[in-house]
Amino acid sequence: MNTDCISIREVGKFFGDRKVLSNINLTISEGEIFGLLGPSGAGKTTLIKIITAQLDADEGEVFVQGVDTRNFEKKMYSNFGMVLDNTGLYNRMSCYDNLLIFADLYKINKKRITEVLEKVGLSDASKTSVDKLSKGMRQRLTIARALLHNPSILFLDEPTTGLDPSTAKAIRRLILNERDNGKTIFLTTHNMMEATELCHNVALLNDGHIVEYGVPDQICRKYNTKNMINILTKDNKMLSLENNVQNADRIAELLRNEMVTSIHSTEPTLETVFMDLTGRTFESE
Repeated sequence: MNTDCISIREVGKFFGDRKVLSNINLTISEGEIFGLLGPSGAGKTTLIKIITAQLDADEGEVFVQGVDTRNFEKKMYSNFGMVLDNTGLYNRMSCYDNLLIFADLYKINKKRITEVLEKVGLSDASKTSVDKLSKGMRQRLTIARALLHNPSILFLDEPTTGLDPSTAKAIRRLILNERDNGKTIFLTTHNMMEATELCHNVALLNDGHIVEYGVPDQICRKYNTKNMINILTKDNKMLSLENNVQNADRIAELLRNEMVTSIHSTEPTLETVFMDLTGRTFESE
């Protein structure tokens, strides 16, 4: 992941008098899963629309695969696969026929439809109309449509929101598979566990500003101010010990005497880091 895929420089955006994005600077490498994290209304979807030239930035510039988004030609859009809030599926048509429309638009061999339906686990539902699909199946169909033309960049705007744990896990597995196939993935989410599991780098966005950026685990360690070790002993006592040389012998003795049921360090999660930095939760509007 040495080549820049997306470069965002000093980007700002206004809606009327309100500045919804301010001084956004990001570089996303080819083959990276990048996570833009923040609560609803933080500006995540707006930034995706700027990167994909659906909106113009009022300040700064964006380059995608070396091309200034202000100079996009139609052929650039074939590099994008997008899963946004508005799915745009045709409810009365089958899964297959929904994809057939896009296959015709992209002049793609119809065999590809069968391939992507199998990839997202919808082979058995190919003849089922969209209005009879569960929410999770509709989301998988939307992802299938985004993958149909084999784009090099995927934009996934909160792809697992509102889904049951099993379906969300299946979609995360799909995302990792696409990464392994060489795709660059721009993911927005307010699911911090998901971001930690999937992303190479994340940016925490609050009120249009990036308040932290980096590798998820490194961010959490950076804000590990307590530096404690919590030990649950076999006599059901919870010990909270400072992680220092003075307590090393005590911890070793507990281990030697087989008294430890569980042991955990106290690194914060991405969500607690965000709360510490902003005073907000990810459910905040």
